[in-house]
Amino acid sequence: MNMQTKMQDIVGLTKVAPLSRRGFMTASAASAAGFTLAAGPVRADAIKTDTAGLTAGEAKVAVAGGDMPVYFARPAGVANPPVILVAMEIFGLHEYIRDVTRRLGKLGALAVAPDYYFRKGDLTKITEMPALFPVVNAKTDAELFGDLDAAVAWAKSQGGNADRLGIMGFCRGGRTVWRYSTHGNLKAGVAFYGSLADPPSEAMPINAIASAKEVKEPVLGLYGAEDQGIPVDQVKQMETALKAASKTAEFKIYPGAPHGFHADYRPSYRKEAADDAWSQMTAWFKKYGVLS
Repeated sequence: MNMQTKMQDIVGLTKVAPLSRRGFMTASAASAAGFTLAAGPVRADAIKTDTAGLTAGEAKVAVAGGDMPVYFARPAGVANPPVILVAMEIFGLHEYIRDVTRRLGKLGALAVAPDYYFRKGDLTKITEMPALFPVVNAKTDAELFGDLDAAVAWAKSQGGNADRLGIMGFCRGGRTVWRYSTHGNLKAGVAFYGSLADPPSEAMPINAIASAKEVKEPVLGLYGAEDQGIPVDQVKQMETALKAASKTAEFKIYPGAPHGFHADYRPSYRKEAADDAWSQMTAWFKKYGVLS
């Protein structure tokens, strides 16, 4: 494991605090609600999005090496909705990611969150950070792209409009947005604090900055000014690289916001930044033809 990759994924997260701490769920309550415990204490007031007006649930998608679980949400009774991939954090397909998927369904999309780490087991069951990194750092970009391609094909088979395809993601999933944007047939992408300058490894031989010239569609980057793992100068480097390659991209940096500022289940949550970032994402997807 390289330290840079580790730091960019965990800075802004905390170890599990005493479970009696005011405002946080007990470990048993958090687990029962479907949250991961590896990310630290879970806020009792985490956002809960219902399924009213949605068709939502679980499915399996055939990929190399097995059947990949996905969670999906779509507007009920709506034909040919646009497709948005949800690229998760390193913590697996837990309740926060499922809730985000439902929020996107409420915006009119067939949102699909694939569990592309499934070959190594259920990451939501891991309770300690150090146990996560050997799993997520071994995931190759080539395999990741294949899994995302399969998720898109599945969405299309379910009546989704893959000609209006978007991707959004958080943390390691934000890196996925940048990297998949060099590969997929997308209309637009939105990266929430995705890592940019990971040192090369066998699994991930190129980082976001180095592959900026290969980005194929408009991408919006949303970052926190106080992110200790992704400093603002790295964001500026990415912006410069994209401009030099004449790519369409915009960035918004939120003053006072740490890494994970959108993660409403964690202490890193910053409501004002999170709400604005969601509005920026929605507008971006509308501007570039993903959402109506």
